[in-house]
This record gives sequence, structure tokens and C-alpha cells, in this order.
Amino acid sequence: MRIAVASSNGENVDLHFGKARSLFVYEYDEEKDEFKFIDQRNVEIEVDMKHQNPKIIKAIEDCEVCICEQFGPKAAIYSEDAGLKLVKDEGTVEEVLRKYIDHVNFMKNIKI
Repeated sequence: MRIAVASSNGENVDLHFGKARSLFVYEYDEEKDEFKFIDQRNVEIEVDMKHQNPKIIKAIEDCEVCICEQFGPKAAIYSEDAGLKLVKDEGTVEEVLRKYIDHVNFMKNIKI
């Protein structure tokens, strides 16, 4: 699973999705239960434009999930249409990646 995180410095998830100038992409290996850093994706953000969701989605089109500090309703619609799941969280990159995977694994084990 490929996961992007919206981060200004590669250490903390601290950017709003619609203004994310930099996204750090990780590959999660389920067998090894570990994350591998793939690369940093930079997006040319135009200061005058309110939100630039399509640019950001295109930059991470190979990802299944993007974890960001915040996102709005338009970003949710654009992302859903592109098959990208948006998740709100903040903290260190390591913490939010682990929390997300722990949540996914927990949900897989729920018996209804």
C-alpha cells in the first residue's frame, strides 16, 4: 500500500491537503510490517488560488491514501473520484503512519 503524508519537513504531518506543497510517499510492506520511504513529491502551489486539489491528487496518483492535517469537502469529493482516500491526522510521520496501519488492521479483524 502506498501512503502519502502532507508534510512541510518530512518529520511532521502538518499541511492542509489543498495547500500541500510537499508530500512524502511511503510503501507499506504488510509481510514485514514496515514502511519504506519512496520519495518526496513537490507541488507548485499558486499563492492566489484557494485550493489546488487536482494538482496535488495528480502528484500522488500512485498512492491509495493521503494523510494530512486537514482537508475540506471539495478535496474529499475530488479525492474520492480519483480513488484516493484522505485521512485527517497530525503528529510525526512515523506516528501517523503507524496509527493508520493499526486502524486498518483493527478494522480487518472486526467480526460482524
